[in-house]
Amino acid sequence: MKNQFYRANQLLLGWGFVGVIYHLTDHLQGTGRVITPSWIDEFIPFSANAIWPYLSFFLIIPLGYFLAPLNAVRWLARAMQIAALGAGTVYLLWPTTLQAPVDTGHGLTSKLLKGLIAADSTQNCLPSLHVTLTLLAVWAVAKSRQSFTTWVLMLWGFVIAFSILQLKRHLFIDLIGGVVLAWIAGALAQRLTHKKELSGE
Repeated sequence: MKNQFYRANQLLLGWGFVGVIYHLTDHLQGTGRVITPSWIDEFIPFSANAIWPYLSFFLIIPLGYFLAPLNAVRWLARAMQIAALGAGTVYLLWPTTLQAPVDTGHGLTSKLLKGLIAADSTQNCLPSLHVTLTLLAVWAVAKSRQSFTTWVLMLWGFVIAFSILQLKRHLFIDLIGGVVLAWIAGALAQRLTHKKELSGE
């Protein structure tokens, strides 16, 4: 029970911090620059059904904290905090947006998509924190060296990343930016964690 409380606390400190920075920058930033879609974005057709794997992001992140080895949980929280600061800086200095297609459906899928659009930022596109946090969660679980679980989450993460492009919530360049940010944040968190361990903290 103590370990589960620790994991939940780190989840709040890591993912919760991301939420604070995300919404704060959304209110403080200026008007976003519209990014032109690449040929990859043009090739992938819009699909409102992608909302389902897109929203599964809210399951894979907590799983990252609860399936990762205990000694990787603090690293995951730190990596997410660093990623939030990095993304937040870009959102403030160079806010971006895109021209998303309008969904004309009336079913549950369309209602969920409309709800997401109403609640989410119209900017904060580059880098995609959706991609960054998903990668960090999978990375943390991979530290357990449980190959089956890792491969399942990697496949899941790929589906989430693809759904982002299908929903036209992000462009391919945002996805690439999210991957780069995850690598930087993960590496910096690793260095910080290692230094803390050497100092005995």
